[in-house]
Amino acid sequence: MLGHEGGYVNDPRDPGGETNWGISKRSYPAVNIKALTKEAAQVIYLRDFWKPLGNAHAAVKYQVFDFAVNGGLPTGLRKLQAAVGVADDGHWGPVSAKALAALDVNDVLLRFNAQRLRYYASLSNWPVYGKGWTVRVAGNLDFAAMDN
Repeated sequence: MLGHEGGYVNDPRDPGGETNWGISKRSYPAVNIKALTKEAAQVIYLRDFWKPLGNAHAAVKYQVFDFAVNGGLPTGLRKLQAAVGVADDGHWGPVSAKALAALDVNDVLLRFNAQRLRYYASLSNWPVYGKGWTVRVAGNLDFAAMDN
């Protein structure tokens, strides 16, 4: 995932604003984004992007984590909830976890990435970032195939 998100950028076309290691100023206004180290970003990743899914399969956690870093955790959770067929409120709880556990992991990975692509295509900045997002999802589908 760091291959997608490494380094500092401040692209005025990016609604996340100033970003380093995938951590945006918009989501973390108290963090000095320009000075953020890889190690500090990893602490945020673990706490805020990996742990919320509890004991979900690691392949699913990785996919949601990658999307959440790119599009925000609530969006990642909503798209996972849509993929597993529960109300997509962006809050992961026992109903969502039970629905995820009842499905085949590979089905979830495919459905989740389909949700992700539909989400990206709906964004107004698709013409600017769409190709990169599509390549990123294609890479994640390759990872999903290795995880099954």
